Amino acid sequence: MQFTVHTAKTQLSKLIEAALNGEEVVIARGSQPVVRLVPVAQNAFKLGLLNGQIGAGPDFLEPMEDADLATWEGR
Repeated sequence: MQFTVHTAKTQLSKLIEAALNGEEVVIARGSQPVVRLVPVAQNAFKLGLLNGQIGAGPDFLEPMEDADLATWEGR
């Protein structure tokens, strides 16, 4: 569906719903299409998803072993 800028201004909520429902929404200046309204992909990332399912990771705040520190420092 193609709409003019004026129509897009007055019907923005309806155009957003149409885009969320999978319809192609194009906004035009006069008869020239200039933008396409598309939904933003929702991120499925969730913190703590594997909590309790994997072992404890390293504690990055603990001091390094002397041998590891020497390797990092190129000694």
